[in-house]
Amino acid sequence: MSAIAENLRRIRDRIAEATARANRPPGSVQLVAVSKTQPASAVEEALAAGQLLFGENRVQEAAAKFPPLRAAHPGLRLHIIGGLQTNKAADAVAIADVIESLDRPKLAAALAKAMAKQGRRPACLVQVNTGDEPQKSGVRRSEAEAFLRQAREEFGLPVEGLMCIPPLGEDPRPHFAYLAELAARHGLRTLSMGMSGDFEIAIAEGATHVRIGTAIFGARG
Repeated sequence: MSAIAENLRRIRDRIAEATARANRPPGSVQLVAVSKTQPASAVEEALAAGQLLFGENRVQEAAAKFPPLRAAHPGLRLHIIGGLQTNKAADAVAIADVIESLDRPKLAAALAKAMAKQGRRPACLVQVNTGDEPQKSGVRRSEAEAFLRQAREEFGLPVEGLMCIPPLGEDPRPHFAYLAELAARHGLRTLSMGMSGDFEIAIAEGATHVRIGTAIFGARG
């Protein structure tokens, strides 16, 4: 068994255990393997171990890496999880199954325009800056509800859930709990929260997707 396959096995076991501890149904949490900066060969190792859901930060990198992989693995699904520039919206719509980093009206407009032109409607998650950190992407807490309504009603985007990255060094639990409560209030079923260091806490707070890179692939390339 390759190192990546072994790491995947361990992470899946931990996800299953955390899901059971939270009294949630088996299989209710999906693993997004974050393959940013990793070569296609590493993704192929993960695919060989049965992993089909991947996350990439940069649209350009994903566009170079994933079309051949998708051709060989039709079940592969790709999430764009990094901050998205407006001028890359059309590229993201063309390649992604889910765009997790919707965070401002200008991007919402660009995505809506690209979806209408291409006839593709990848699901969108609104990224909430739960710590209101000035250096981070994501809509501020005070603007999250208004932006959610705008994205769905004004721009007609297929918003299915929320995403967050809690502040480094803080207890992530209140951030995850806030995001879960916001999602419930707006009837959103998808919660992308939790990474290599805190995904078990995220699962306890209701995460449906956890984004894990280092614990699967090792240090970034």
